[in-house]
Amino acid sequence: MTERKYWFSAKRYGWGWSLPSSWEGRVVLAIFLGLMIVGSFIVPPSTSTGAFVAYVAILVALFFGVCWLKGEPPRWRWGKD
Repeated sequence: MTERKYWFSAKRYGWGWSLPSSWEGRVVLAIFLGLMIVGSFIVPPSTSTGAFVAYVAILVALFFGVCWLKGEPPRWRWGKD
């Protein structure tokens, strides 16, 4: 049986994921950051704060979903366990 390849490794301390551990994860992170930068020009926060907050919330939710599906299963970690 093949071992599952995770795009995002788990954090050593706490809950969540650390930096990407594969090229697919790096691409997802680059797209996320690129969309954040582009969104700041398309929906400027100084002009329409509510729309910008909604845009960022949607991007963060999508990124969190990718981390949840393609990352190591999240749980609280206390170091080397």
